[in-house]
Amino acid sequence: MEIVIKILQFLLSLSILVIIHEFGHFIAAKIFKTRVEKFYLFFNPWFSVFKFKLGDTEYGLGWLPLGGYVKISGMIDESMDKEQMDKPPQPWEFRSKPAWQRLIIMLGGVTMNIILAALIYIFMLLTWGEEYLPTANVKYGIKVDSLAMEIGLRDGDKIVTIDNAHVENFRKITEAIVLDEAKSIQVDRNGELVNVDIPDGFIGRLIKQKSINFIGYRIPFEVGDFTKKSAGRDAGMQVNDRIIGLNGQPTEFFRDFFVEIQKHKNEEVVVTVLRGQDTLDIAAMVPPEGKLGIYNKTEDHFFEFSKIKYSFFQAIPAGVSKAYDGVGNYLKQLRLLFNPDVKAYESVGGFITIGNIFPPQWHWQSFWTLTAFLSIMLAILNVLPIPALDGGHVMFLMYEIVTRRKPSDKFMEYAQIAGMIILFALLIFANGNDVIRLFRN
Repeated sequence: MEIVIKILQFLLSLSILVIIHEFGHFIAAKIFKTRVEKFYLFFNPWFSVFKFKLGDTEYGLGWLPLGGYVKISGMIDESMDKEQMDKPPQPWEFRSKPAWQRLIIMLGGVTMNIILAALIYIFMLLTWGEEYLPTANVKYGIKVDSLAMEIGLRDGDKIVTIDNAHVENFRKITEAIVLDEAKSIQVDRNGELVNVDIPDGFIGRLIKQKSINFIGYRIPFEVGDFTKKSAGRDAGMQVNDRIIGLNGQPTEFFRDFFVEIQKHKNEEVVVTVLRGQDTLDIAAMVPPEGKLGIYNKTEDHFFEFSKIKYSFFQAIPAGVSKAYDGVGNYLKQLRLLFNPDVKAYESVGGFITIGNIFPPQWHWQSFWTLTAFLSIMLAILNVLPIPALDGGHVMFLMYEIVTRRKPSDKFMEYAQIAGMIILFALLIFANGNDVIRLFRN
């Protein structure tokens, strides 16, 4: 069922993005009185799921969910309609319009995707506000994985700055390290300021290993509730007990306890808990799965989160700013793809990777956050100067505007074919990575 929910979220998000993108081309073409012959959600080779005609335009739903398209009269695009291009130009055709109008039509899709992202952020800030954990409020210090330990970070360190710059939102620590290719991390270790250097090539290893637990925060283990079959409850533990030890071994934090109890499956253990002012030792039998059936208390019990509420007029500039920052961050991600030291291209994924970023349960806030991100991603990728993408058409239009020489139709046909070959190769590469990772896992 979780897979079905992920697929449904992905398809809904993709549908919204494609319709908005193609509507950008459509409305710009209509403004300049350019005929749009087709407007399709998803591609329709050989047949359509359904279609209808309204005015000069055929609207339809294709069966191949790889995107969508609008077919504009007098334009060399993926339809490769050479017959139309052999006829004399007509006033309503794309090729008959001035270069600046054609440029606006081609930029209409990416413009609408950026606008959509900003509108989503505005709506989200107005509806849910913004909540984050300030880095200064991570009072128990960080927890780190083996990769972080290699460069000198330790459990309990408190992050002060990244490259001597303060990061207000703790959840953006890893983002700041990776996207800005940080060189050092400054931490408070037992009251002493320690500088941890990030070695060359480390960011590449971090991306390749997808080390999602690279830096987290430590959290105490305080009983919030029990599962239906709970060995902890059967042993006599109670809600609000704080677990601080296992078999005489200190386990003040949740991860410490989790790691230690895995060593004692099917064994009886002694769990030390704080109950009010009392310290108690409770004997418990550890089930085969190595869990006592205890839910820890939620994060907001241990940490003070910052919450910001926005009025309508505050949400507008804040949402636009988030979209602007999103564009900047995605451009940084693209830069990493072309960094030979980082080798981020090895982690590029296709539809499986994109689908997996959606949560296994339907959560509207997460859905709209991811849709805004994908809208920005679609805008930037579409504007890359590759023939067959919007950016390829923009590149040739800019050449025409600067040189006042229009590339020939034959050249544009060959460029379109070359661009489609490049896109198919990238599609195969990205989805091939997905398949390889499935077999490795």
